[in-house]
Amino acid sequence: MRILSDVFATALFVATLMLSFHAQADCFNDAGARYHISPQVLRAIAQVESNMNPHAVGVNRDSQGHITSRDYGLMQINSTHIPQLKAMGVIRHAHDLLSQPCLNVQTGAWILARHLQICGLTWQCLGSYNAGFSDGKQTRRMRYARKVYATWIARSPNTAVTGKMPPSAKD
Repeated sequence: MRILSDVFATALFVATLMLSFHAQADCFNDAGARYHISPQVLRAIAQVESNMNPHAVGVNRDSQGHITSRDYGLMQINSTHIPQLKAMGVIRHAHDLLSQPCLNVQTGAWILARHLQICGLTWQCLGSYNAGFSDGKQTRRMRYARKVYATWIARSPNTAVTGKMPPSAKD
């Protein structure tokens, strides 16, 4: 009886993982449809940002080592967005971005869509998702955009790619 119980528990665990993966895939598709962003690009961003880890927490520090902000979940939502997300009723706590992966993906897509409205549909603008808009961060934006591009291509080997690869960070 114990063996049957262990087998059932293992099967339930595997089924839960599979459903979680499927649900996560739907999250990217839903967010992409809602914000008119390719789900494959959103997946590539999540891969670069968190290695697809919904519980990832990143810590950002200044040059003196002081914590300046934190990043949460699959899309590494920066803590600077927390007050606005709370005010809008999207979240109650930063932890919501870790415990609700679909909410995290939707939030990341919303942030990226806002960036694209500001600076246009360019690789430089996509790089602002990670590096922000500061004039002095063009190289960092392009480095990030190239990582996302490379991840996107690696994750979509059968997808015909149109458009140019982002220029190197030196360009």
